[in-house]
Amino acid sequence: MAQLVVEAVKARFPEAVVSDHAFRGDDTIVVTRESLLEVLRFLRDDPALDFKMPIDVTAVDYLGWKTPRFEVVYHLFSLGKRHRIRVKVEVPEDDCVVPSAIAIWPGVDWFEREAWDMYGVVFDGHPKLKRILLYEEFEGHPLRKDYPQRGYQPLMPLPTVASEV
Repeated sequence: MAQLVVEAVKARFPEAVVSDHAFRGDDTIVVTRESLLEVLRFLRDDPALDFKMPIDVTAVDYLGWKTPRFEVVYHLFSLGKRHRIRVKVEVPEDDCVVPSAIAIWPGVDWFEREAWDMYGVVFDGHPKLKRILLYEEFEGHPLRKDYPQRGYQPLMPLPTVASEV
């Protein structure tokens, strides 16, 4: 069934699909960054596809293995149709930005914040892109392959406690 989803996206957006593949029943399409929101909106709104449930948004760092360095990955599920699809968009290191999908699925808010926090991917248009797992003073993005395994971070500030009078 998921292969039908891939074919529907390729038919509707032939210039947007960079590649597609399937492995053990998991179908994946790689789309251009410029067409990402259009493709995601189509996947949500087309009644034959009905992807109303984003399962996850994450990133992958391919440092030293593939160019461009990053991929942002959307895992989507259709409750009504019982099929799933993985949508990827390739992102270069020097312009690590993708458009935010919050206008399509408000629930991706936390997923996008986590991907920014861990990988440093900026989600353009996100209303409150700030750290979600780490404290604000933390420097860097720890799931990047070039993040130093040993190093020191600024200490987390202690909370201020109002003294009793």
